[in-house]
Amino acid sequence: MQEKKVSVQIGKDRTIEISCGKIANLANGSAVLRQGDTVLLAAVCSKEAKEFSDFLPLQVDYREKYSAAGRFPGGYIKREGRPSEKEILVCRMTDRPVRSLFPEDFYDEIQIYSQLLSFDGVNEPDMLSILGASAALALSDLPFKGPLGAVRVGLVNGEFVANPSFEEIEKSELDLVYAGVPGKVIMIEGEAKECSEKTLADAMIFADGIIKLQVDAQNELASLAGRPKKTPKLHKVPDDLMAAIKEICLPLLDQACFIPEKEKRQNELNRILSEMEEKLKPAFSEKYPSFSQICSAAFHKLVEKKIRSKILDEAKRMDGRGADDLRPISAEIGVLPRVHGSSLFARGETQALVTITLGAGGDAQEIEPVTSGPLKKPFMLHYYFPNYSVGEVGRISGPGRREIGHGNLAERSLKQVMPADYPYTVRCVSDIMASNGSTSMASVCGGSLALMDAGVPIKSAVAGISCGLVYEDDKHVILTDIIGAEDHYGDMDFKVCGTKDGITGFQLDLKVPGIPIALLCSAMEKNLAARTKILGIMNACISEPKPDVSKHAPRIKVITINREKIGALIGPGGSIIRGITEATGAQIDIDDDGKVSIFAVNEESMNKALDAVRNITAEIEVGKIYRATVVGIKDFGAIVEILPGQEALLHISEMANYRVGKVRDICNEGDVVTIKVLGTDDRGKLKISRKAALEELG
Repeated sequence: MQEKKVSVQIGKDRTIEISCGKIANLANGSAVLRQGDTVLLAAVCSKEAKEFSDFLPLQVDYREKYSAAGRFPGGYIKREGRPSEKEILVCRMTDRPVRSLFPEDFYDEIQIYSQLLSFDGVNEPDMLSILGASAALALSDLPFKGPLGAVRVGLVNGEFVANPSFEEIEKSELDLVYAGVPGKVIMIEGEAKECSEKTLADAMIFADGIIKLQVDAQNELASLAGRPKKTPKLHKVPDDLMAAIKEICLPLLDQACFIPEKEKRQNELNRILSEMEEKLKPAFSEKYPSFSQICSAAFHKLVEKKIRSKILDEAKRMDGRGADDLRPISAEIGVLPRVHGSSLFARGETQALVTITLGAGGDAQEIEPVTSGPLKKPFMLHYYFPNYSVGEVGRISGPGRREIGHGNLAERSLKQVMPADYPYTVRCVSDIMASNGSTSMASVCGGSLALMDAGVPIKSAVAGISCGLVYEDDKHVILTDIIGAEDHYGDMDFKVCGTKDGITGFQLDLKVPGIPIALLCSAMEKNLAARTKILGIMNACISEPKPDVSKHAPRIKVITINREKIGALIGPGGSIIRGITEATGAQIDIDDDGKVSIFAVNEESMNKALDAVRNITAEIEVGKIYRATVVGIKDFGAIVEILPGQEALLHISEMANYRVGKVRDICNEGDVVTIKVLGTDDRGKLKISRKAALEELG
């Protein structure tokens, strides 16, 4: 197959090249994308679903190999292992926008694989993964209703920048990942340094201009080399069975769907489904081998239609609230006795128990991404979603993709208010105690409260809230503070976090193939109003960080020493610093710039370690009186150690205010003498005097 190429200009000096036909030609669709010397392959394969299904089994994988950057993996095993958190987050960013662009009732098994082939150290590859998935699907025979575009938008020196370099990202006030089709947004995600709603809206409009160019280029490539689209096999419920299900269930759903309590509502719906299956089983089970699965799918479609029509036609929500109403909110701090900070934040039936752990600099998470050198994370937020939070049983394993994604959003939103150069490593853990929607936003609110309870001097409180949407034709209703069922049956989950001064984090998921940017901006304004109310409730609980850390938290002290003293503090083979830590129980970290961080579990340990470090690294001051130890005797004077490792000659003429015949008449090795530092001689050596010290002391 002959190679075909198209190019997209996304900035003055930025071009993305999309090609196909050279490699991975046995895939259903594949594309190679290049920006600078960063190159990525995206390939898609599919398998037709044989039996009735009620979900789209789309699997997205993204992998980075160290070889792409000309590096070896760290550690003993020189090959890549399980996906990193960054790879998982890119998988999720790639999955969400493409999933909404397949036909309803289309359930073929689809796998999208994106692989980083070359990395130039300048251009981030994650946007190429989303764009590559779209291009590969556009080239395939799958019924993909794209293509879509994807771009990262930065704000550097007041100017929007498309797909900023790593250096530009470091300077940027905004990190917006935008995916959509021309004129419509499908997915956004990112963080900001307290930006305004207008700034985020302007950034989306800027991104849309680039999306149009990317979509045009993909359409051009598909016309040159794409496969003819196949007629999709749709898994629709048979008409006769659907009619029978409606007859039984519809009269019961008006009441069952609008029971306010999640558990009672779900139990009632499960009862209706079970009884309906039993009634219809004799007539339909032999006719339709997937009878039970079809019944379940049909029933949930009826529930979905009932809930959506009530919202659109009567503005009636499942729990009885108005469209803009928040659920009841409660906030507590100090709920656990021994942790360093804690909070319990509840919104309706959703509860997040958040704890803070303070540690030393050495406790920071060390990571070594393919796309950068070794990094340390001094602030981390870990989100856990146990089975009991939704009243279920299941396998307990490590964090899943959803947990990693929710934790990352909460972490990015809170990171913006963390103090710069904070000496502690901070770990925030959000355990979801009960879930009925917006658990990640509860984690943000609870995390903010717990940080203040722990005495972490954050810049401002951060709150998060999610808005939903029911969107059909020319009608739509925006819902503030959605519950789990409104997320499931609705079209949007739009999370925005921020302080009183602006937005710090955001994420949009859609189930429809895009909405106008103006509509999303309307949701953003509703989100701002709700967020302001939540901040008021949080401030009533705690309005500013506690003045000191918990008595159970370790103590940390940072001092700066002369860089020339670093070697003396470390000692030969680390013997001195190791001896201090063993004697005091403190942990000591030394930076190359002379910053010494002392971390101790209590005040006694801290004071001992601090004294030891100061004794070794202190500078001798002119005019100051010291107690010095005699370490050597000469005919003309005594060698004394004023501070550890710092010696000077006490001349016999400076030992007393009378003539001294022999040095040993005044002192011997091991004696402690009082001396005063007079200055330095013309050779830079210290001039000291016992006589002057005694005269001053009287």
